[in-house]
Parts: sequence; C-alpha cells; structure tokens
Amino acid sequence: MADNHPELRVPFLAATAAGSMHTMPLLMLDLDNTLLPRDAAFTAWAEEFLARHRLPLSELDWLTTIDGGGYIPRSTVLGAARRRYRLDLSVEALLADYRQGINTHIHCPDSHVAALRAARSAGWTLAIVSNGGTGPQVEKIRRTGLDSLVDAWVVSEEAGCAKPDPLIFDIAAQRCGLPVVGDWTASAWVIGDHGPADIAGAQVAGLRSVWLHHGRPWSELGYRPTLTAAQLPEAVGLVLATPAPLASCTIG
Repeated sequence: MADNHPELRVPFLAATAAGSMHTMPLLMLDLDNTLLPRDAAFTAWAEEFLARHRLPLSELDWLTTIDGGGYIPRSTVLGAARRRYRLDLSVEALLADYRQGINTHIHCPDSHVAALRAARSAGWTLAIVSNGGTGPQVEKIRRTGLDSLVDAWVVSEEAGCAKPDPLIFDIAAQRCGLPVVGDWTASAWVIGDHGPADIAGAQVAGLRSVWLHHGRPWSELGYRPTLTAAQLPEAVGLVLATPAPLASCTIG
C-alpha cells in the first residue's frame, strides 16, 4: 500500500561506528486509553451533553456504560441516546457534536510525554497503532502534540486493516523505515489497554507486549501479555528495562 505519511518515515537501520548496521528497537503504542485518557474525555463530554439537553447528571452512568470504553460503534451509542432522551436531532448531527466535543477534552498527560521522551532518548523508534476513524484519530494525535513525539502512526480506517490483524503492525514498522523481514519482531513491543485488539494482535504478530490493566483483572484464557502495568509510564519503563533478545544469525 502507499505510504500515507511519507513525512514521518525515518531511517530504521542505523550505522554503527564500525560501519555495520544494527536494528533500532521499535515501540508501538495504542492511542485511546493508552497514550490518551479517552474515557475521561468521554465522561467530560457526557456531562456537557447532559447539561446542554437539561438531562439529570444521574444519566452519566447509563452513558458511560453503553459507551463501552469506545469499542461500541458511535452510531449505536448515539442512536440509543437519541431514543432514550427523545432528542429531535439526527444521529448524524449527534455524531458531529460528539466528535467535536470529545476531542476538546483530549489531552496527553505530562507523565506520558516524559515516558515517550525517555524512550526516544534511549534509542527507541515510536509508532502509534490505533483502531478507529482516520479523521478523529489523527485530530487527536495532532491536537495533543503526539505528532511531534512519535515517528509514525497507523489508523485502521486508512490502513484498511485493524488490530489484531498482524498487517497493521507490519505497516507501522514499514512507516518507520523497518523492512519487515527476518526476525524484525524480536526488537519490537506493543503497549495497549485492550486485550482482544492490542495483546492478541501482538501475540499473533510475534511481538512482545505490555497490557495496561487500569485496575482490571486479566480475563482472556487463550493468550496473555508478556508484562502488565498500571499506567503508560510504568509500561514504558518495563520495556526499557527488559534486555533485548540475542540476535540470531544464519550460517551459510
């Protein structure tokens, strides 16, 4: 496929002092509820939504429940809200209001920025790998300044594939200048909060992973993350502290 962000491509193979080549490690990060506190932004939008439509704040629990952490289609969430509250607005109008409203509440915590800068200082290449619509996700990346902190990003809509499909991780690596051949996954990690997308995707792609548990127990039986962490800074610290596997070689 064509590279949708050629300006974000960076050399992934760097020359050593002796003139040989070595592979820089790659860290691929989920966007919502990993890099960005998306659920907090949704709650802030929902509070404004209720106030604007003169609805009781007690409805906040209903909205956050049906939201499903952002994994329920927005048309389902907003269509159900339209019926529940008897709103004289189309789902399309509600969707436009939602997209504009939630992104005004999105921010990247200072601790997350510091963690990304620490990884860059340690020689890691960084990529965002996100499921979702291209427009809203790229707006979040640019609005929060993440575009200046990472080397590339991939959003499922523009990529034509979504996590847990291994292809989306291949695309992320390629946009960082890494040829996805041989054992390139040996020096790459995935950090994310959603087991079925981030952690399952990492496993089927042959990548190591860190699951952000956010206080939740692990519930999947068929696979597990390599490591777990409460928040992003801890996850990045664990990755940086984990020794890289020994490089393999082929004897001709």
